[in-house]
Amino acid sequence: MSIPVSRDRPTALFNLGVVSEHHRRRLFFLAADAVLLVLALLTAVLLRFEGSMPQHVAAQLPLLVLLSLFLKFPFLLAERLYAISWSRFSLGDLLATLRGLVRGSLLLSAVVLLLRLTPLLAGSSRAVLLLDFVLSVVAVGGFRISRRAYLYLQHNGNGGGRAAVIVGAGDAGAQLAQALLLEDGSPYHPYAFIDDNPADQGTLVHGIPVVGGRHKLNETLKAYHAEALLIAMPSAPPAVVRDVVARARQSGLRDIRIIPSLHRILNGDLALSDLRELSLEDLLGREVVRADTRAIGRMLAGKTALVTGAAGSIGSELCRQLTGFGVAALVLVDVDESGLFSLEQDLKAHRDLRADLRLTVADVRDPVKMRRVLAATHPNVVFHSAAYKHVPVMEACPEEALKANVLGTWIPALLSREFGVERFILISTDKAVRPTSVMGATKRVAEKVVATLNLGGPTRFISVRFGNVLGSRGSVVPLWQEQIRRGGPVTVTDPEMRRYFMVTSEAVLLVLQASAMGEGGEVFVLDMGQPIRILDLAHEVIRLSGFEPEADIPVVFTGARPGEKLTEEIMAAEDVPAATSHQKLFVARTETFASSGELEREIQPLTALAETGRPEDIVRVLRRLVPTYKPNGQSAV
Repeated sequence: MSIPVSRDRPTALFNLGVVSEHHRRRLFFLAADAVLLVLALLTAVLLRFEGSMPQHVAAQLPLLVLLSLFLKFPFLLAERLYAISWSRFSLGDLLATLRGLVRGSLLLSAVVLLLRLTPLLAGSSRAVLLLDFVLSVVAVGGFRISRRAYLYLQHNGNGGGRAAVIVGAGDAGAQLAQALLLEDGSPYHPYAFIDDNPADQGTLVHGIPVVGGRHKLNETLKAYHAEALLIAMPSAPPAVVRDVVARARQSGLRDIRIIPSLHRILNGDLALSDLRELSLEDLLGREVVRADTRAIGRMLAGKTALVTGAAGSIGSELCRQLTGFGVAALVLVDVDESGLFSLEQDLKAHRDLRADLRLTVADVRDPVKMRRVLAATHPNVVFHSAAYKHVPVMEACPEEALKANVLGTWIPALLSREFGVERFILISTDKAVRPTSVMGATKRVAEKVVATLNLGGPTRFISVRFGNVLGSRGSVVPLWQEQIRRGGPVTVTDPEMRRYFMVTSEAVLLVLQASAMGEGGEVFVLDMGQPIRILDLAHEVIRLSGFEPEADIPVVFTGARPGEKLTEEIMAAEDVPAATSHQKLFVARTETFASSGELEREIQPLTALAETGRPEDIVRVLRRLVPTYKPNGQSAV
């Protein structure tokens, strides 16, 4: 169970400090605005009467001051002007200030014009109201923007920070330059923009020139003696990012950083903490994926979601994204109790967490425990990501692949149908296509299991198939990084080996999209672009570590291991892919057993087979269940 933040004593005490600081800031601005509004009104009166205030106007002034304050402040409060950061006052905040003062001044004018018909404000000047509005905008808006102006002048005066060139003069680049110019102790000082848009070239952004497109990057770096390159193109295709990085490296530049978060750009709250070192995801990821978040929200909002293999790479990212779609409860199931604990702490660290977290250490192959879990939690949606995924390890231990990937899918899937789960989503793999490994064959059988269970009962069973995930626990990248730390060499299986890669967050978002679209029985396949040569990936990891391939860190080839292909496939010809309403999702032909009865007859002997652990028997059965399975690399690939 998650514990509300307010019940956590140390956190609650900390929050009290934050609230106290928040109130102090509000009181400061409230007092400042009160003084400024009074001065604006007094100045308006003096201007209208050329410095000589008539007696009747002086008598009316206290009432005018009270009306001005009481009628304007509610609108300023409604615009949330007392929760903003003084040093980050933006154009949007200025417009909010103007909006609040316009509404307040209109109401003040209406009230004053009515009271002119009474002795209270008889004969009061209407010109004072117009002057008061103009002076209020100048005073309140000018005070709000004064700190930013001071910081801007101070920072530009001393030119602090390392000389930097920003690539991208759009919203991201403009916000980044603004943050660099205003932050105290900023590590970089921007001197020029690079942007391919001809309309931006030759213009100034926050006083910084846009000197040209990518073809002028090397020339610009040299002209400004740049020590850093800052990439601010969160929606640019990876090919463009790779080209920019390659050009910068040709100039000998090593300090290359990037702004990756499109969400922060759209919210207009970009900070220097968003500027981070370049990663493989930036260079090898794909274009930004769009998803129907409303459809995903309708599927998940207020529901209970259960994730098996929750502590794994895909499982943990699923949990993070599920909390953002309004699930009421999130059940985390894994045999890795340390991983579960770390995931729980990570999820609780987000202040906007609303889901009730329920941790369960359980083995998906244990029917008794899994029955208790489903009976206690009654999930609406189950995401089944628990599986064994290492191809060479499963070649050596085929009985474990059979237990985890087939029986470990059959048990929670069957129980999900029994307990009336609305949707059961199996996370599958590209290695299930024309498999050459035990791991791939068992995942293909798992796809057949869930497709067959979809033939009866209310539960919608869906499979989603994709390739490797960058930075996952089973990725080769951590191994290479360790080899680089030891001075090399970096080991690569084969110079021509290629794999599909995805960014974890992108893969999970498409899993959720497929889950919302699925009617039941489909095998969704993610469009993963073009496969990447593993040797190229190794070279990028070496460069990102600050070395040059071969010159500093050698690469050696070890040869393909049992069960490995040179090139993976997302779909085979027999899958007969069909397009969907989403351009990144396809549906493959679904294989099923003839009936639920046949499925049970096939599954029962597998339990005994897994216990005996005889590899030759397991391979023989898998070849019968998956006719396209060619063990030990006997396929044509």
